[in-house]
Formats: sequence, C-alpha cells, structure tokens
Amino acid sequence: MDQYKKMITRQRKWMFYLLALFVLGWGFTPYPSIFLGLLLGTTLSFYNLWVMQRKINRFGEAVSEGRGASGIGTFTRLATAALAVLIAMRYEEYFHFIAVIMGLMTTYVVIMIDFALFNNKTGKGK
Repeated sequence: MDQYKKMITRQRKWMFYLLALFVLGWGFTPYPSIFLGLLLGTTLSFYNLWVMQRKINRFGEAVSEGRGASGIGTFTRLATAALAVLIAMRYEEYFHFIAVIMGLMTTYVVIMIDFALFNNKTGKGK
C-alpha cells in the first residue's frame, strides 16, 4: 500500500504543477481564453482524480475486510465533466471549449505518464 500512496502523491503533484503552469499561461500569454479553459478543465479533472483515488482506496479497504464494496464514483466524474461543459458553453467568451475538454483529459494523461515513468524506472516494463 505504500507504493499506492506514493503514486497518489506523485499524480497530485503533477496536477498541481500543471495547474500552476496554466495560471501562468493565463496571466502572461496573449491566449487567456485557452489557458482559462485548460485551467477550468484541469481543475475539475483534478477533483475527479481526487474522487477516484478516494473511492478506490475505500473499495480496496472494503474488499480486504470482506465487506460489500460500493462503486468507484463514475457518476460523480461524469457529472463533473458535464458541469465543465455547461460552464464553458455558458461563458464561451471566457473559456475556450476545446481547451476545457483537453483539460478534462489531463488526469488520464498524468496517470499514463506516471505509469510509464514508474514502470521504466523500476524495470518492470521489460
């Protein structure tokens, strides 16, 4: 379980770095709507990552104790994505729609990159 906690910490760190990068891009580039869209999508994506990690942790504890396990929060993640789309559509003068969608996908990109780097580092991928 120690490896799982390290993985969670790494993924959250990467998400915070991306959020900071997008804030800088929003403030200092001539493309504020794109970076604001990325910021909105990534913020809600980070919330989805947090919910998913918390639910998976609870799921693992329930299985190890022999209790019945609930779901892993799929509905919550879908509702969050719908909220991001609604915000982007309502305030389209501030948020670039495609950037919001790309921001929503950042969690999955971070998970894949973390997996690839960790597997490459430990030599398990060979």
